[in-house]
Amino acid sequence: MNIIGNIIWLLIGGIIASVLWSLAGALLCITIIGIPFGLQHFKFAKLGLIPFGAKIR
Repeated sequence: MNIIGNIIWLLIGGIIASVLWSLAGALLCITIIGIPFGLQHFKFAKLGLIPFGAKIR
């Protein structure tokens, strides 16, 4: 069921969400103060691709 949910999620909007999180993370990593927040955005981008069955640490 996780595989079907992930495929449907990618088709509906997961790719767009992941690209936007990655773009926001890249913009935040430009400044020194924003680097920790930017790195967290990259984790959310990874989660945006495969949300079902994924674990965040």
